[in-house]
Amino acid sequence: ACVAMVGLGVGTAVADTFPALMTAADSKANASNSEGIKHYNQGHWDKAVEHFTKAVEADSASAEAHYNLALALDASDQHMEAAQEFKKAQDLGADNPDIQNS
Repeated sequence: ACVAMVGLGVGTAVADTFPALMTAADSKANASNSEGIKHYNQGHWDKAVEHFTKAVEADSASAEAHYNLALALDASDQHMEAAQEFKKAQDLGADNPDIQNS
């Protein structure tokens, strides 16, 4: 997933190509994740990373939060960190086809 995204550049094209995922409504990560998605969709990568990091801290078992953090890190040219988060998302999200097929 990370390799496919490298070099896409900045802007909303990344958000359009790789949409961020919602967390479960009852997840402790939901509020921060939702804020992160708003910023991610607007191309505000640093703010998205900030909110997705809070989402991961609130619910470290949320594959979607790890996946979204990976997307924002990758868009911020933090590819090594993104790769680690993509791996965590894939490990946690075995039943999520959006994550597994990314």
